[in-house]
Amino acid sequence: MNFEIIAVGTELLLGQIVNTNAVYLSQRLSELGFNVYFQTVVGDNPDRLKEALRIASERADAVITTGGLGPTNDDLTKETVAEFCGLECVLCEESLERIKKRFNKQGSYMSENNIKQAYMPEGSIILQNNHGTASGAVVEHNDKIFIVLPGPPSEMKAMFEESVMPYLKTKTDGVIHSVTLREFGIGESQAEEKLKELMENQSNPTIAPYAKTGEVTFRLTAKAENVEKAKEMLVPLEKKVREILGDTIYGYGDNGSLQKTLCEILTEKGMKLATAESCTGGLLAKKITEISGSSVCFECGAVTYSNEQKIRLLGVKEETLKKYGAVSKQTALEMCEGIAKSANADIGIGITGIAGPGGGTDEKPVGLVYIGIYGEKVHKAFRFVFSGDRDMVRERSAMTALDMARRYALGIDFVDNSQK
Repeated sequence: MNFEIIAVGTELLLGQIVNTNAVYLSQRLSELGFNVYFQTVVGDNPDRLKEALRIASERADAVITTGGLGPTNDDLTKETVAEFCGLECVLCEESLERIKKRFNKQGSYMSENNIKQAYMPEGSIILQNNHGTASGAVVEHNDKIFIVLPGPPSEMKAMFEESVMPYLKTKTDGVIHSVTLREFGIGESQAEEKLKELMENQSNPTIAPYAKTGEVTFRLTAKAENVEKAKEMLVPLEKKVREILGDTIYGYGDNGSLQKTLCEILTEKGMKLATAESCTGGLLAKKITEISGSSVCFECGAVTYSNEQKIRLLGVKEETLKKYGAVSKQTALEMCEGIAKSANADIGIGITGIAGPGGGTDEKPVGLVYIGIYGEKVHKAFRFVFSGDRDMVRERSAMTALDMARRYALGIDFVDNSQK
């Protein structure tokens, strides 16, 4: 079955908000075995929305709209879909009662405009909203399916998971089961190149890559008559992927992260970590402390922006800074050793660099970062030149440091993609 996603909202066209709904829906539909060949964004205009629905219904079996279900006069998605299908919007008493209860529970005033949200296309399947006032709907018309969802991501995602997923599973033969492998250490293009043969010859099961800063997620999906069979089909594929990508695969599942994986490893091994940061400004420590229970394995983090504090708090030698500069391999080595010894930690990480946009030279360009790691069996620093803006340089530096600590804790050699 082919889907098209139509995001409704003038604010999307003006760039005032990012269309994250389309990203989420495309991923979830793909996991269910459905195709998404087109995405459309249209403003709060019924005529243009009706034209978008016409085009979408000619090239897709099902259309999902997001947005335009609010109580104001320009929220007309539901009404426009109904009109396009030749249907009237009729009062849904159940939806009205739920809206009233929500306002009463919050102790808020319910205006007459909110009653508009209880009018639904006649004959539609009502999708209850447990996180807001706007109900969604499924309209089956002339062998086409129109699924109308709210715009706020928290409401849309919950409605999709709770109501749309069960509905769509009745529209596909068999079941879809996926596993997720999370990889860090080689980029998306390099990872895909390594998996090229597997990906070119895939049919069922399939491999789908999703990239974000510094890491790649691979979703392996199989379709079969039951979950047990689908899981069985994925076993040899997962084994091949792991063999090809090796220990760059750091995690498993949708809820993992590099920092969560590191904390789990450190906790299991009874190891402590301490960090000393300059250009990342505490981002590495922030990532670690985002994880619940990280206090078990994280001792402390120091943000030493100035040379004076590198000397005072970390024990970096003044002559090192004068001879090599704050952004140098030698300084990174002394930073990671200093914080480890000061905190009595098993692992010390030191990061120093030039995040930009200013401050770079021909010898030390923007993006130059040195990351040092210190432990009982290691005392090394690596040189990187990360591309991107200030935020990107900082993010890549922190992620690389997390991976270095993960590898050391596991006794795995660090993948040295640094530049000498």
